[in-house]
Amino acid sequence: MSLPNGIPTVDALKLGSDLPGFSAALGQAWTDTGFVAVTNHGIETTVIDGCINAARDFFGQPDAVKMKYFIDGGGGQRGYTPFGIETAKGSQTPDQKEFWHVGRHAPGSPLLPETLPDNIWPKECLTFKTACQNFYDAMDNFGRRLLAAVAVYLDQAPDYFEPRVANGNSILRLLHYPPSDTNVGGERAAPHEDINVITLLVGADHAGLEVLRRDGKWIPVHTEPDTIVCNVGDMLQRLTNHVLLSTTHRVVREMSDEPGRSRYSAPFFLHFAPDVEIETLPNCVTDKNPNRYPDTITAQAFLAQRLAEIGLT
Repeated sequence: MSLPNGIPTVDALKLGSDLPGFSAALGQAWTDTGFVAVTNHGIETTVIDGCINAARDFFGQPDAVKMKYFIDGGGGQRGYTPFGIETAKGSQTPDQKEFWHVGRHAPGSPLLPETLPDNIWPKECLTFKTACQNFYDAMDNFGRRLLAAVAVYLDQAPDYFEPRVANGNSILRLLHYPPSDTNVGGERAAPHEDINVITLLVGADHAGLEVLRRDGKWIPVHTEPDTIVCNVGDMLQRLTNHVLLSTTHRVVREMSDEPGRSRYSAPFFLHFAPDVEIETLPNCVTDKNPNRYPDTITAQAFLAQRLAEIGLT
């Protein structure tokens, strides 16, 4: 089964009833298209709407208020990042977007200030913290369930990823793309791949997301609130020696859609813990697919490299 745009769908109900079948369908979808839409994810609509409304509330604040929460030198890892900073790898023009990052909230855990800094919260938006934490927890839990299926697909134990992501530097990104303007250069988000393990995205409130299919054709991704779109990131691509490929996607300016309308979305980037060594899985190395990455790298070092490449550090 697939969406009208050709994105394959998998039913999350089978995560509990038929993990091997779900796993095979998930892996096949990523092999064929790169993106997959997961139905019946079970995350309450009120939790999703609360997060998107929190984004609207914050990004509607005056610039002077928003800039109070920009951490100079913080690499955009927590708080606010304004327009004109993040630039897709290989692009010369910054993306047309501003965003807010929420990281892991784990009281009592040995978080390292330099790699897992504390969250900050805008005092002007009263429901922001609760809405974001509820959404973060829901997406984190669901993402870890999906990783059990990924592990099975890769011939690993279902809990293979769990210790590697339990204290992971996973990020909730609240995004605001301003109304389309032909006088402003650059895309809302130029073609790019994600840094992390897997990315989860509930349906945004406006069109624009496109994915580069394996046959080289760009296709629009339109989803409903009851689906989560999921794609492979660079960390998983490296771990699997390109058995699972990181997915190229972009957010285009929809000039035909309602002029003056902003676009809001809330992708969740599931990361390894900072000290995890990303080492090629032995069963992903063959004579036809030799090891591209004989040297290991920690998740934190990998993240640092990529943040520098996209202009955040």
